[in-house]
Amino acid sequence: MSTATSTDTPSPAQHVADTHELIRVQGARENNLKDVSIEIPKRRLTVFTGVSGSGKSSLVFGTIAAESQRLINETYSAFVQGFMPTLARPEVDVLDGLTTAIIVDQERMGGNPRSTVGTVTDANAMLRILFSRLGQPHIGSAQAFSFNVASISGAGAVTVERGGQTTKERRSFSITGGMCPRCEGMGSVTDFDLSALYDDSKSLNEGAITVPGYSVDGWYGRIFSGCGFFDPDKPIRKFTKRELNDLLHKEPTKIKVEGINLTYEGLIPKIQKSFLTKDVDAMQPHIRAFVERAVTFTTCPDCDGTRLSEAARSSKIAGISIADACAMQISDLAEWVRGLDEPSVAPLLTALGATLDSFVRIGLGYLSLSRPSGTLSGGEAQRTKMIRHLGSSLTDVTYVFDEPTIGLHPHDIQRMNDLLLQLRNKGNTVLVVEHKPETIAIADHVVDLGPGAGTAGGEVVFEGTVAGLRGSGTLTGRHLDDRAHLKPTVRTPTGKLQVRGADTHNLQNVDVDIPLGVLVVVTGVAGSGKSSLIHGSVSGRDGVVTVDQSGIRGSRRSNPATYTGLLDPIRKAFAKANGVKPALFSANSEGACPTCNGAGVIYTDLAMMAGVATTCEECEGKRFQASVLEYHLGGRDISEVLAMSVTEAEEFFGAGEARTPAAHKILERLADVGLGYLTLGQPLTTLSGGERQRLKLATRMADTGGVYVLDEPTTGLHLADVEHLLALLDRLVDAGKSVIVIEHHQAVMAHADWIVDLGPGAGHDGGRIVFQGTPADLVADRSTLTGEHLAAYVGA
Repeated sequence: MSTATSTDTPSPAQHVADTHELIRVQGARENNLKDVSIEIPKRRLTVFTGVSGSGKSSLVFGTIAAESQRLINETYSAFVQGFMPTLARPEVDVLDGLTTAIIVDQERMGGNPRSTVGTVTDANAMLRILFSRLGQPHIGSAQAFSFNVASISGAGAVTVERGGQTTKERRSFSITGGMCPRCEGMGSVTDFDLSALYDDSKSLNEGAITVPGYSVDGWYGRIFSGCGFFDPDKPIRKFTKRELNDLLHKEPTKIKVEGINLTYEGLIPKIQKSFLTKDVDAMQPHIRAFVERAVTFTTCPDCDGTRLSEAARSSKIAGISIADACAMQISDLAEWVRGLDEPSVAPLLTALGATLDSFVRIGLGYLSLSRPSGTLSGGEAQRTKMIRHLGSSLTDVTYVFDEPTIGLHPHDIQRMNDLLLQLRNKGNTVLVVEHKPETIAIADHVVDLGPGAGTAGGEVVFEGTVAGLRGSGTLTGRHLDDRAHLKPTVRTPTGKLQVRGADTHNLQNVDVDIPLGVLVVVTGVAGSGKSSLIHGSVSGRDGVVTVDQSGIRGSRRSNPATYTGLLDPIRKAFAKANGVKPALFSANSEGACPTCNGAGVIYTDLAMMAGVATTCEECEGKRFQASVLEYHLGGRDISEVLAMSVTEAEEFFGAGEARTPAAHKILERLADVGLGYLTLGQPLTTLSGGERQRLKLATRMADTGGVYVLDEPTTGLHLADVEHLLALLDRLVDAGKSVIVIEHHQAVMAHADWIVDLGPGAGHDGGRIVFQGTPADLVADRSTLTGEHLAAYVGA
């Protein structure tokens, strides 16, 4: 139990309402938590620490924040609840003293290509109103400046009933929107490489269409074959102009195929609706590969990428159009707004100015409002979500943050700490899941979970002050004051990778030679141009394997075994040992339990109330048919293999009857990145952010390439795990690979053979190389912000 004590009987001097000063959690069992009971002081900053996978997120997000949100949702009417996400009550005995929780998590911002920094923070909404009131010439209401509203007009007869009589009246309407008609508000137009859509030497029945999911046997194949607009047995190159147009561009048309009423639509509009409405980064890998191969995106020539119609761009305030305002760096836009003196819209200017100033205060002044939100890094996305809470007058709220220092340079972490303390000082409870010692140091209260990860974690190993944590002997306590040392010698490069004239985003015509065969760390303050340099000029090259920060997308049916491709060799090994086909050993295919369709649980939808998941009685949660579980490999059935941890499975498939080299190789890589505790069948939806990134790293390590690019691989890593990561990077370099790491963690910088430092500031104050050389030279030089912080870190 907690070190904090409280009594339920108030002292005579204390008012009864002042006795609820703690958030009490008793018997929390969400995910891997083992009956956790703690007491968290209100109106204080509490930091939750522990290795990745120890249960921090399960306790803070899955239990405390989830229950708070569920209770708030229950205060609405059943009608309103029907439109809200349904939340199940967490596995916990008692949750007492909760306040309203505001969650600021690491989830990357939407995969919707229409979403920009301006639209997600409401800054665009205020700008649109401003231009609709002050813009000259006046072109219409606020929606005339919105790139998501199309201009439409129409007229016709309507039937109106009045006084028992029915009369027809003519009505007309028009809506003036700001959407560019050419690109439909996307900023770019698409062009298709037809040779990537079909093989014109084949007929449709021979499988001419090469778009993912459009096989001859599938629904789409049957629709194209049975539509009757062209001969499915004729090679496409022999199609008439009309037939080819029907295949590629035909408008939606009602047809009947095999006695079923369907809608036929040309191949290109169908691809545009199904694939191109999503952000490229949000697609599954095989679909992304197809889109990158078949579709070229070019800036819209009509609106020059601004997404806005000519009318919206013609209306100006002090010579600036709304397109110019959105393209400005936010720090410059804030200055421009301050310079507008117009009493008629004074409240609007004040609110807009406050929002833009919040961007600058939180260290995002280098962004522009037109920046697509899907291109923000995890740290930038999280800080963008903080914007709306900074100026809030609410107090006695629980703010829940998930590693707010992600993607922050040591120089920026101080600023983030000040913001967290500012929220606390207004009388709020601040709960932070964090690994960085600089943020742990400012905590009023620390809860350390462990002792290990996965099944070896889920317990509170320490609760108290930061000083108490230092002397506690827990894994976090022992590593809290760890400081890396500069390497006495650095490796000699084997070659160089040239970058010339890089000008992506804010880069200012950068020329740099990146040494090969060594560990290179690219650093600099947030927004200085690190990702622009590496992703813009290095990632696309042949032989370069990039592990970026984009999230792993997977349903509750996905698990480490399916994501890494481990299940394929396992299924084949089972099939070979038992003389049956591999599909039987897939819970998503022929081997699935018919009652629960291989999910292991049966979901009952209860409308506005949380759905209930009950373990399937037929398969007892094992997901497979009983007949499949009679087949064994090395004395284990497939459900027992999926219940193994990576470490256990590595041993199992490494020797003896079950020896499977292909599976063993993948398991070795998972163990290498520190995921030995994960079970093979654990749903991806239950993995923490750090675990997902390392799972992706393990998968990409199999790719054949000479250069590895890693984007902040220390994200979500405990101080103790950073050592394992450095050992892994060393192994990659010693095996002859070149490793380029975009990183802020000083331990990784100190371990580098070569550092490329960008800056000196962010946005248009950055985009230049301010230092390149060894870490020792950077520390001795101290000419940059990075140099100063690294020198302080290594105690130089």
